[in-house]
Amino acid sequence: MTTTPEHDERIAKMKFASVYPHYVTRIEKKGRTVEELHQVITWLTGFDESQIQARIENKSTFQQFFAEATLNPNASMIKGVICGYRIEDIETPLTKQARYLDKLVDELARGRKMEKILRTPK
Repeated sequence: MTTTPEHDERIAKMKFASVYPHYVTRIEKKGRTVEELHQVITWLTGFDESQIQARIENKSTFQQFFAEATLNPNASMIKGVICGYRIEDIETPLTKQARYLDKLVDELARGRKMEKILRTPK
């Protein structure tokens, strides 16, 4: 399933700060912590706590957010369906990166072990 240009544009313009509270609400309802959420975001993007906070305060779009990120080399190991899209089949890099983050947050909320979420080799 490929995404439409309109869908990709909407993702690019979406503000990280507008989505972040939804991530927090979702994971906290399932008994996970903001620290765990930040650990997941750090693993994917390379941003530390203060850099995550700066992107929230600056109201960075997802386009800016991922342009400034150093994507984890193991991010391509994130597979599955999120928001009706199979991650492996998404062709637009930015949309794929945003869905990587959505998938990690989903796995965190579902109670998956951190080692599995962070794709830690055995």
